[in-house]
Amino acid sequence: MPYVKLELTREGVTREQKQQLISGITNLITEVLNKDPHLTQIVIQEVELDDWGYAGEQVSVLREKGITADKK
Repeated sequence: MPYVKLELTREGVTREQKQQLISGITNLITEVLNKDPHLTQIVIQEVELDDWGYAGEQVSVLREKGITADKK
């Protein structure tokens, strides 16, 4: 029974985007590992920006500096 935990920063991911992630990850596991999608669990956990660090700084501080994970 596959279990996937996806952690994201809390920055306005919509319900529809979460559904796309759950569906896409489930489909990938089904195709690649031949697992039953009815037994596949996906958990999305949102983390506050102050509680996530990268390169020695809180993500909230990086966002204030204009640093994001968006594709350019």
